[in-house]
Amino acid sequence: MGLITPEPGLIIWQLIFFLLLFFVLAKYAWKPILATLKEREGQIEGALKLAEQTRAEMALLKANNDKLQAEARADRDQIIKAAKVASDKMINDARDKAAAEGKRIIDDAREAINNERNAIVAQMKKEVVTLSLDIAEKILRQELNNKPAQEKLVTELVSKANLN
Repeated sequence: MGLITPEPGLIIWQLIFFLLLFFVLAKYAWKPILATLKEREGQIEGALKLAEQTRAEMALLKANNDKLQAEARADRDQIIKAAKVASDKMINDARDKAAAEGKRIIDDAREAINNERNAIVAQMKKEVVTLSLDIAEKILRQELNNKPAQEKLVTELVSKANLN
């Protein structure tokens, strides 16, 4: 039962040790512990301020990034539009050039056809003239072999000729 009811000597010794421990802790431990807690509190405050500052910088960077992305999209759209205009122009130029080339080829073909037709007509005329001369020569040779027919032809030609 001695534990339940403490004796006065034990209480005094416990009080002396408690005060001694309190004095040693107050002199050597409380000041460094409090200084360390204050320092830690300052570090935490600094870290919170740095985090807030970093958060603000991140928001600013995000805003700048969004702005740069919007500018990049606008530039991309402008480049795509310019490329589309250039490709449309190239297609139209190529189409016009092809049409002009086709017209030139058709005109050249028509001219070649006309030239060939004229050459064929000239060749046919030449062949007709040659054939006509051959026929006329054969007819004249046959007519000139006959002496009375020859004299009759000469007189006939002289009478028809107008001699002035």
